Parts: sequence; structure tokens; C-alpha cells
Amino acid sequence: MKIYTKTGDEGLTSLATGERVAKTDVRVEAYGTSDELNSIVGWVRAALPSEAQKEDDQLTYIQNRLFDLGARLAGAELESDQNLISSLEQWMDAMQASLPECHDFILPAGNEIVTRCHIARTITRRLERCILRLEKGTYKESDLIFVNRLSDYFFLLSKSLGQLTSTPISRWIKAK
Repeated sequence: MKIYTKTGDEGLTSLATGERVAKTDVRVEAYGTSDELNSIVGWVRAALPSEAQKEDDQLTYIQNRLFDLGARLAGAELESDQNLISSLEQWMDAMQASLPECHDFILPAGNEIVTRCHIARTITRRLERCILRLEKGTYKESDLIFVNRLSDYFFLLSKSLGQLTSTPISRWIKAK
């Protein structure tokens, strides 16, 4: 079986329901952004230090849930993982407990893994905006909560991995 189908050659694609829509449709933008984020999460995983097995396990779980989200955004009837949001919150609570207080805005910088986490965070925020542009009823409220928590997760993960790799935080210095 060939990978190319030629069915999208004129700018249309199929949703999971079989409905054909323009590739510029807001739903395609949403699940495409979810797919982009999933690829970035894989890129984060590729740079994890060997001692970050727990984080790798978390990110693997997140990648699977992002595939679920993308399928739902494409119209698939797929249930949400009931433990997803509480898992993210528990992981964030554990990370935050081990990090020093920081009330400054921080720059997306430091080292490669920290910066990759910030890229994941910003793509997650774009995914959230894409979902919010969808009609009510075409996404689950729990999906929106998942994505909102996920951006916070990537922020804390950047700080946690910065600490693990002894990378200082780059604080924002306001113009004078």
C-alpha cells in the first residue's frame, strides 16, 4: 500500500467522521497543532539526560494522550483518560516542591533541554488558542483543561530539568 493517496491534492482532508473539510479548517489546525506538539515532546525526550527516566515516562504518557486529543479534535469518538489532569497536577506539585521559589519572569533559555521545554510550552499555548476557536461541543472541556495544565507542566519541567542539569535560570531584566 502506498503512503500517498492523492485525496488531499486539492486542499481537502477527511476528519475521523469521514467528513471532507479544507486543510485550512480550524479543526485541522487544532489537531495539526496537537501533532506538532507531540513531535516537539519527542524532541524533548530525545535530549533528556539519562537520569531523567521519570520525566521520560511522564512525557511518553503525555505523547499518547496528545494522540488521543488529536483524534478527538478530528472527530473520533474516544474517551478521555480520567486520571490525566490529576496526574499532571501531581507531577507539577512534586516538581514545584523541589524547586526554589522564583517570582521573576524567566527567559526561554539556558541549555538545549530547557529551551526545548519552553518551545513545547509555547506550542501548547497555541494549541489552547486553536481549541478555543472551535465551536462549543466539538471539544471536551477536559481537553481544554488538559492543555492548560500541560503548558504549566512544561514550564515547571523546564525549571526542573534546568536544576537537574545545573543550568541557571535566565531571569527577565526589564528595560530601563
